[in-house]
Amino acid sequence: MTMQALCQLDVQGDDAMGTLPRFFREQTGDAATLKLAEQWTAGAWKHVADCDRTIAAAATRWKLSRLSHVDRAILRLAVYQLRYCPEIPDKVILNEAIEIAKKYSAEQSPRFVNGVLDAILKIVRQNGTPSGSGEVV
Repeated sequence: MTMQALCQLDVQGDDAMGTLPRFFREQTGDAATLKLAEQWTAGAWKHVADCDRTIAAAATRWKLSRLSHVDRAILRLAVYQLRYCPEIPDKVILNEAIEIAKKYSAEQSPRFVNGVLDAILKIVRQNGTPSGSGEVV
């Protein structure tokens, strides 16, 4: 759900934020899932510039604008979680991103996402998490 919401925000901009609560409610009736989707979407979008800089530093042969909306959303969510959600193990974040790429993106995307996230993980580990890490939104 969060990946889909980030795609929508990528296409429509901040105006889409108002439609997301209804979208999330239509996707799940589970309160915990709904809360996480809302938090991760708001957090990733709030820190989108930071996420994009991190992706650009790792995907040196690719301009962010050349990535599909889906791949960009997957990477943004994973970077947000790696940097701002220390309670989620890195391995879980990478595995989930690859699985989402397998399900929703092009055939070559899982390998691409894996390679970029491997480089991003090295960057994040080297630089540490930003001040305020653990902040949900």
